[in-house]
Parts: sequence; C-alpha cells; structure tokens
Amino acid sequence: MSAFLGRYRGQTRVRTESDLRVFLHWCTDQARDPLTIARMDVERYVRWLQDVRRYQPSTVSRRLSVVVGFYRVCVIDAILEHSPTDYVRRPAVPSESLLLGLGHLRFEALIATARLSANPNDFALVALLGLLGLRIFEACGSNIADRHPNYILAAYRAL
Repeated sequence: MSAFLGRYRGQTRVRTESDLRVFLHWCTDQARDPLTIARMDVERYVRWLQDVRRYQPSTVSRRLSVVVGFYRVCVIDAILEHSPTDYVRRPAVPSESLLLGLGHLRFEALIATARLSANPNDFALVALLGLLGLRIFEACGSNIADRHPNYILAAYRAL
C-alpha cells in the first residue's frame, strides 16, 4: 500500500488513500483478503458502490481506478502474478458533465458579489478559483508567497 501511495503527493495522496481504504474496509467486511481476491470480488465491490452506497458513475469509476492502480503496482512489484481488476467492466460515465458550470455572465455576477463582501477573502477565493482555475483544496491551501507574481498580476488585470 505504501509503495502505491508513494507515487502521490499532497491532497491527491490523501484522496487516493481514502479511496483505497474504502476498498480495503469492504474487503474486511466481506472477509476477503485483498491479495487473494478474484475479478468477481472486484465486480461485487463495484456493484456495492453503485447499489448500496449509491455513488454516481464518475465516483465509482474514480474509486475503481484507484483499486486498479493499486493492483497494477502489486503486479509490477511481483506481489501478485496478475491483477484481479483485469477485465472488470467500468461504469459508463457520460462524456459531458450534466453540470454546465458558470458561464461568463454568471461568473461576472459571482465575482461582483464577492467584491462587495465585507470579508476580502471571499473575493480572493473567487478570483483564485475562477481566474486561475485552482481547485478548492489548492486555493484553500495556498500561501500568497507561493504564487508567482505574474499569475496574480494576470488575475488582477482580468478583473
């Protein structure tokens, strides 16, 4: 597990570890050893995510990708001869999100509202998310000293 997680850093590692722990807890609940399971067990896990946990196809696909990656490292490191995730069917994920996101007019309204907030951090957060395209965990974990001055200047000029 540590060899697999060692490939990731920061919040990506935290989220990947969380997804892998869900799978390992499922294996424990099913009295299955993760290093001896078969393809049908992985398919049962996928069905559990869909039917019991009622996750969206994109979430199921992401969680399955973590499990596939874990077993890929097990094969690379010669812990397993082959991956039990080979030939597991992934859920169909729509190519386009049903959420359209913010158009430019809605974003302008959002940033104008944030500018009027009594808390200047509201405006800064909206600017970081919308103008620099940061993810929420990147924006919340940012230190202004870590940001390149050209990015900040470009965001300011875009306002």
